[in-house]
Amino acid sequence: MKAELHCHTKLSDGSLTFEEVLDLAIQREVLHLAITNHDTTQELTLMVDKGLEQGVEIIPGIEISAYDFIRNRRIHILGYYIEPGHDALATLCSPMLEMRHEGCRKAVDRLIEAGYAITWEQVLQYAEGGTGVYKQHIMHALIDQGYTTSIYGDLYKKLFSRGQNGEQPGIAYLPTKYVDAGDAIRAILAAGGVPALAHPGQYRSFEALPELVNAGLQGIEVWHPLHGTEDEERARGCAEEYDLVMTGGSDFHGFYGEKEVELGSKCPGIDTVHLLRTRKQSLLDA
Repeated sequence: MKAELHCHTKLSDGSLTFEEVLDLAIQREVLHLAITNHDTTQELTLMVDKGLEQGVEIIPGIEISAYDFIRNRRIHILGYYIEPGHDALATLCSPMLEMRHEGCRKAVDRLIEAGYAITWEQVLQYAEGGTGVYKQHIMHALIDQGYTTSIYGDLYKKLFSRGQNGEQPGIAYLPTKYVDAGDAIRAILAAGGVPALAHPGQYRSFEALPELVNAGLQGIEVWHPLHGTEDEERARGCAEEYDLVMTGGSDFHGFYGEKEVELGSKCPGIDTVHLLRTRKQSLLDA
């Protein structure tokens, strides 16, 4: 019996539908599955009901695309056991969904102008049924047109490079206006959820922990496919120092993942699920 606390579906930037993910969870003996789509709680209530029918607890979650404006770094904040559709989350995240979609449309226009034989209509087909277009959908179109064989590779780096260290940004890169990480944490708390810091090793966000904890952070992702041993040890130490629940997950995106992972492969242990429930109740009682 496993727990998977970081998973995406086609509603954001995953390649599989919820039904396909649920079938996979049953095959992998994942009985506690957090759906943490980017910046949306769409269909979570329905997912919870469908999970119950199959004997799988669907933990209603979210992953908010936030920012550390002090250090100029991206920060992702996970929320567990949130109230789907809560106004605090919708108000914070809806503008980001619109900006991301519009940014990707402009990116496709730039690629077409540069001679890439793709169309916006083609990209929209990959994003059908979701909350908007992501870079993965654009790369999928480029794969199908024979420009590359992978989502993340040399072409992705070339087109979507942020232009750090004096380099020119890629032609498809468009800066996104993210929300403040503290605001993301407060929105999750307002929605009755338990906020946790996602993959701090990947985004080098350990340094922001004092401010995040002051904002109400309750957990930290220790186990993640892009975390090395040092990242895990540092995250463990931070969890002990700040009394944070140690979480983990495969950050499953199916075909759209940064590396090939199995659902449930970064199981943090069933006790973590109980700790998140206990932390949620403590927040409600406070």
